[in-house]
Amino acid sequence: MLTVNIHEAKTHLSRLIDQAANGESFIIAKAGRPLVKVMALDAPAAGQKKRLGFLAGQITVPDDFDTMGSVEIAALFGGDA
Repeated sequence: MLTVNIHEAKTHLSRLIDQAANGESFIIAKAGRPLVKVMALDAPAAGQKKRLGFLAGQITVPDDFDTMGSVEIAALFGGDA
């Protein structure tokens, strides 16, 4: 894995980011001591929409969801439910 010092990273940041985005992660060091690892994120491509409802049918929400724990919460605040 490529290791670059801070000055070199600042000088060649655009090129290094392009390399990281293409899967070639690198390490930035200060005085020879590794500080951070730069790598590509597993994020959706620009313009790609988030998948809504991808867990449909896999989870259920209880009917009393909006009142669950109300007694315990009231007790924490010193009141009665």
